[in-house]
Amino acid sequence: MRYRFLVSGATLTVVAAIFALTPEPGLGQTKAAPAAKRAPAATNWTQSKTPWGDPDLQGTWTSDDCIGTPLQRPTNLGDRLYYTEQELAQRQANLERQLQNDLAETVAPDQRVGTGPPSHWGERARRPCKQTSLVIDPPNGRVPDMLPEAKARPVPEGAGNNNPKADSWEDFSYYIRCITRGVPGSIFPVIYGNGQQIVQGKGVVTILQEMVHEARVIPLDGRPHASPNIRSYMGDPRGHWEGNTLVVETTNFLGSRTGIVGNGGGTPTSDAMRLTERFMRTSPNEMRYEITIDDPKTYTGPFKVGFPLTQEPGYQNFEYACHESNYAMFNSLSGARAQEKKAAAKAVEK
Repeated sequence: MRYRFLVSGATLTVVAAIFALTPEPGLGQTKAAPAAKRAPAATNWTQSKTPWGDPDLQGTWTSDDCIGTPLQRPTNLGDRLYYTEQELAQRQANLERQLQNDLAETVAPDQRVGTGPPSHWGERARRPCKQTSLVIDPPNGRVPDMLPEAKARPVPEGAGNNNPKADSWEDFSYYIRCITRGVPGSIFPVIYGNGQQIVQGKGVVTILQEMVHEARVIPLDGRPHASPNIRSYMGDPRGHWEGNTLVVETTNFLGSRTGIVGNGGGTPTSDAMRLTERFMRTSPNEMRYEITIDDPKTYTGPFKVGFPLTQEPGYQNFEYACHESNYAMFNSLSGARAQEKKAAAKAVEK
């Protein structure tokens, strides 16, 4: 959104009540930022360096501009990666209308009853994304086919499962459990919380990701990956520089309960997944991000996702207070027990 609303104490009370009804944790954390345009890129811009000589990527970046851009390209667009100027103008008009609707909603809030927060609590792209999909390779913008064994994997609630099992907390995705969105989910653009703060030190880069409060510490000293026996939600990253581009290779994933889609959804990835990310600053306020996803236990081949990250005036990471308002598992588990009790009572009646 052009404005990141600060939520008042009174509003937080309302948010808590709404969260009791919605299964998605963390909504309502939209933030305030001045409505301002990015500074124009310098005509003769040169990549700045840190005091120890590495390319300087530091700052807080966001993928907000590609909010709403589908992971996979609609088939009717074929191999067309970018929208036409006419299409971009139409999308810009849509953004302006959405902004007016959001502002009107804050003055006269929608009184309709629903299970989620009002639309103006979400964040919006500041400008239309030029891409027709986040997938940029294969050329058709489509994720490769899934392997039969991958299709047979259990899909936890919150990871694309429309008929969730709710016997215990272990039936829920890591995202619904307020643990992680995983890699690359933590950087993919979603409805809010798309901040990425990059902090550099000599021989190390740390990326502080707003959702779900992850801190990825990436060594640059050439050390090998940890033993395959050591695995984690976010994997084991190792970085190096190729010119001005930071390249990060990540392995040693736990797999199984974290999908590649931004909200933690989609078919769970496997422990064989290998990710190769590239961060390349292209101007004072824009960076190109690309990631190659290679999971030989899930897909028939690797594919690449890419989109811009931008620095915006006033943008900063806010605390992702997920657990404080996460009623999703409690309500889902208690609802399942209520359904079982009702079914048992009917069986006795018969």
